[in-house]
Amino acid sequence: MNIKINEQCIHRLLSRNIKRLRTLQNISQLNLALKTGLTHNFINDIENCKKGVSAKTLAKLSNALDAEPYQFFIPEDLLDNDAMIYVKDFNDALQKVVDELTHQYLSREKK
Repeated sequence: MNIKINEQCIHRLLSRNIKRLRTLQNISQLNLALKTGLTHNFINDIENCKKGVSAKTLAKLSNALDAEPYQFFIPEDLLDNDAMIYVKDFNDALQKVVDELTHQYLSREKK
């Protein structure tokens, strides 16, 4: 790898992947803030590379987005070339939709 890694690269990588995972799950910044206990402004600042995150915050984001921590650090070139990452993301998003629809259907059946 010939790319020189610095703090700005890490912030950019993290912010793009948080936004990618959030978008795949159709979660707004506000909803992510509510799920994590963070503020909407802080989520926005993370996604715009204005703020970094601690391990504690990364854990909150992982839980809220149902993501493994490594998924926040996947380089864009791998995302563009490695279909398996998209398959996992797609499967995760599809499973979430199936779970939500199942819950809605079962809720109606109980009424």
